[in-house]
Amino acid sequence: MNGQGDTFDYIVVGAGTAGCVLASRLSEDRNTRVALIEAGPRDRHPLIHIPATVAAAIARPTLNWRFSTVPQPQLAGRSIPIPRGRVVGGSGSINGMVYFRGHPSDFDDWAAAGNPGWSYREVLPYFLRSENNDAYPDSVYHGRGGPMNVTHIKRPNPMTPAFLEAMHALGFKPTSDFNGPTSEGYGPRQGTILNGRRVSTATAYLWPASHRSNLTILPNTRALEIRIESHRAVGVSVVGKAGKAQLTARREVILCAGAILSPHLLMLSGIGDHDELHAAGIGVKQHLPGVGANYHDHLAVAVLMEMKNSESYGISWRAAPRDVANLLEYALFRTGPLASNVFEATGFVRTLPELSRPDVQVVFQAARRNRNTFPFPLGHGFAISVVGIYPKSRGRVRLASSDPLAAPLVDPQLLSDPDDLATMLRGLKIGRQVTRAAPFARYRAIEVQPGPEVQDDASLVGYIRKAAVTVHHPCGSCRMGADDNAVVDEKLCVRGLQALRVADASVFPSVVGGNTNAAVVMIAEKVADMIRGVGPPPSSDPRLAHSA
Repeated sequence: MNGQGDTFDYIVVGAGTAGCVLASRLSEDRNTRVALIEAGPRDRHPLIHIPATVAAAIARPTLNWRFSTVPQPQLAGRSIPIPRGRVVGGSGSINGMVYFRGHPSDFDDWAAAGNPGWSYREVLPYFLRSENNDAYPDSVYHGRGGPMNVTHIKRPNPMTPAFLEAMHALGFKPTSDFNGPTSEGYGPRQGTILNGRRVSTATAYLWPASHRSNLTILPNTRALEIRIESHRAVGVSVVGKAGKAQLTARREVILCAGAILSPHLLMLSGIGDHDELHAAGIGVKQHLPGVGANYHDHLAVAVLMEMKNSESYGISWRAAPRDVANLLEYALFRTGPLASNVFEATGFVRTLPELSRPDVQVVFQAARRNRNTFPFPLGHGFAISVVGIYPKSRGRVRLASSDPLAAPLVDPQLLSDPDDLATMLRGLKIGRQVTRAAPFARYRAIEVQPGPEVQDDASLVGYIRKAAVTVHHPCGSCRMGADDNAVVDEKLCVRGLQALRVADASVFPSVVGGNTNAAVVMIAEKVADMIRGVGPPPSSDPRLAHSA
């Protein structure tokens, strides 16, 4: 990195889910020079690409920033891990590969909160453009031919039908498509998998574009500061294996570092609350008190079951011949259980009948969850996790110091709003009902957590406080909006500054009602068009309608 090679039209900070999309789309113009900065290595580790080894990929220190929250008072003073991908592909290289967009009304809420252009009808074309889904060939809600391959798990675990039957037995309604006009219901999930291997935006967007001479990919390169001159972003200070360097942006700098590191880098660059910046000894370039605020995440708690039956995924002497056969099958054909992401079925349900949309996700995992042997499930069992999908609790990302290499302080203030705890309690009771439904009876599974002795509400609340964890969907810390506490406007431009945008989950005004990766891909596709000054893709079928 020296001389003219340090000057680009666009500098994209973070080769995560959004950054890979943006670098690919912007470099389609051969007259535009694009640099993509990534703190982590290339996505070469084999654990990334085998769907079933997702937990092992998360556990690799070289692939994970390994953030944690500050101690959470409402969760028994625990620090909650926040895995974030530190690798090309970002968290999309270590996540669960679940393809879910959110409830249609989630995006209408974004638009109603002062963000024109972000309603469901307006963002749907970008979901369609990114998707290649052969399961719904005639559906106006799905795309064909896009970079991201989306598919059902070809051979789900034999226990998965029992979960679906249990949901039916409890009176919930099935759905054939969580990404249709409503997400409510239960059914098999889809994942971003192709030929038995993970699909991330690195594999789908970035590497197919990497041969372009106008695209420079800089792995193992840490962004230290955005350089601001006269209220305009002019470049990025970085450090890599060769030492420190200055990269210059002729047109724009786009932050795609995620809900933790995007606000962190803004604050390090003098963009944030002036009192906090002064306290850290950082000169103020732009007072934006909303930087780092509005941080929130999905919280989950699980009912854990153990059993002698060996149908679930797991390692045991009884299952050893099957496990060896599965390894050989995957090595030879990229098929079988190792081609599954393990998260094969779910349900979105309302815990109160008067709600307008589901407030809890019920997630089935056909594997024993045992902390002592994580990430490999020894023995057999299953888990029902319940996720509160519309948390009201809000926290903040703060500076720990002015040292750009020091991790920020992340305080989501989980369960600080009492309504969140009430939702989790109702969800936990539903999760227990699922495990006790007749279709699971033949497995003779034993509940090990919360445990049969935990029955009354007070005891269940105590269990939630001791056992709940986030499901790694942090967002909102550079909120999009029109008010004084918003960080970016509806074009994702940082307020009060020129040539600087943020495009990742940090701009979510509020979290979508489920997994977040697909929505981040959509955001990157949409902002790429904004930057290039082109209109959206052709509108979807005029027959399309939904009830918000």
